[in-house]
Order: sequence, then structure tokens, then C-alpha cells
Amino acid sequence: MKLPFLASFIILIILFNVSSRRVSRKVEQKEADFWEKERQANSVRKKSLENLEYIHIPVQLLPFDTYEDNEVLRKAEEEVLALKDEKIVNFTGITNTDLKLEYGAANITVLSQYDQNYTSLVVALQKWGQELYNQGRFEDATNVLEFAVKTRTDISGTYRLLIDMYKTKLGLIESEIDHKLEALIPIANGLNSLSRVQILNMIDEARGAKEYGA
Repeated sequence: MKLPFLASFIILIILFNVSSRRVSRKVEQKEADFWEKERQANSVRKKSLENLEYIHIPVQLLPFDTYEDNEVLRKAEEEVLALKDEKIVNFTGITNTDLKLEYGAANITVLSQYDQNYTSLVVALQKWGQELYNQGRFEDATNVLEFAVKTRTDISGTYRLLIDMYKTKLGLIESEIDHKLEALIPIANGLNSLSRVQILNMIDEARGAKEYGA
């Protein structure tokens, strides 16, 4: 009985070692490919940024100067307003290496700032919309969060609040609810983010459809 067990154990060790070496080679190749791509990216010359998809804050369409004595609303409004003259671009899901390959290594600092501005914007919009929702100001909350969605935010809470308001807070009829929910699908489907599937599933659940797979 001991010999068959020993033979099986030895075979398992051999298979494990072979598998480990294969994984190690794949990791090494992946790392080598990354550094080669990074080397190429660092040699790309600076390119024009005039055709980037810049995001502009529609100051006249959002409920500014309505916070009264609410500090959460005041701070959120100020955070959004602080960005109104900044350049904002959504680079969610795009690596620095890919940005350098596309626009040149010399632009990476400014592109990173544009992307950081975008992150700051959608976080502030989510806080703003959430507090407006908490205060029962559902139309204002909808305006704020729909703007966030137009920028292709991947914050799942933004979509969750909008879905709830469409279905239960705005007094919409069934056809209007369906139209609103369907309008979210192409935006969510185009997200370059890990939260894409979760957001699509929320929308489909609200529409009574089956869930997406991972």
C-alpha cells in the first residue's frame, strides 16, 4: 500500500513543479512584455491634446447656491465649482503606459492631472447627489447624478440612486421609467471599469431582465 501512495505523491510533486515552472515563465513573459511596452511608450513624442474629450461642467443647469445651512451640500458644491475652469478628462481604465503610447511620454503629467480632476469631479457629484437625495430633493439629485452619468462615471452608487429615483421618487409613469432605464444601458455598457457588470446587473434587475455574466 505504501508504494502506490509514494508513487502518487511523487507524481503530484512532479506535476506541481511543472505547473509552477509554466506559471513562472508566463509571469516572466508578462513582465517582459510590460517593460518592452513601457520602453516603447517612453520614446513616443509629445502629441497635441486638442482633440481630447474634455468635460465641461454645466454650471447654469446644476442646483448651485441652494445649500442654505447644509454643510455637506456646501462642501460638495464648492468641490464641483473648484473644477469648473480646470481641464477634465475621463481616462478610467486606461493605463499610464497606454496614455504615453497615444499622446507621448511628455504629456503624462498633465494627462494624469486631467484624470485626477475627473475623479474629484465624479466623487463630488456623488456626494452632492446623495445629500440632495437624503434631503428629499429628488429632482435636483437627478440633475446632478444624470450629469455624472453623462461623463461615464463608474461609481455604482450613482446609478443605484438614479434607478431608485426613476422608479419610486419622481412620479414617472411606466413608459417614462423604461425610457430612463434603457438610456443608462449604452453608457454603462461602454464603461471601461470592473464595476461595469455590477452596474448593468442593477439596471437589468430594475427592468426585470436576467442578470449579465461576469
